[in-house]
Amino acid sequence: MSESVEAGQPAPDFELPDQHGNPVRLSSLRGEWVVLYFYPRADTPGCTTQACGVRDRSAEYEAAGAKVVGVSPDEVDAVAKFDDKFGLGFTLLADADHAVAESYGTWVEKSMYGNKYMGVQRATFLIDPEGKVARVFPKVQPKQHDDLMLKALAELAEPA
Repeated sequence: MSESVEAGQPAPDFELPDQHGNPVRLSSLRGEWVVLYFYPRADTPGCTTQACGVRDRSAEYEAAGAKVVGVSPDEVDAVAKFDDKFGLGFTLLADADHAVAESYGTWVEKSMYGNKYMGVQRATFLIDPEGKVARVFPKVQPKQHDDLMLKALAELAEPA
């Protein structure tokens, strides 16, 4: 079982390919707030609800000075199809070997219909402009995600 990342700790740095295959390094986003969210699988109902919510409220995230980054254990092509299908327009990263999910403690044993398997537990990490984890939101419900994140950003961040 991997360690979980807690508020006050430096956010573990990583580099993953985005939906276009371009490498994105977390530390390159310093200087702005980052809403780093882990989701189980592209183009599934809950993940689609969550991603479309981010898309629909992108102006609010921008106004709060925050960049939203979604991470799933999908391959680049699956993440690209997800982005294209729903016109998401924000950064989605492919963590195909789930190493980043493991480093954030979101790669966990899950159970469905009595079968146990490993997968991503939905969680969001709010990372401050200095690269520290400001807040952790484990098991966020997709429909409540944006309200929670934007409220936290309003409390923590000063608009750019």
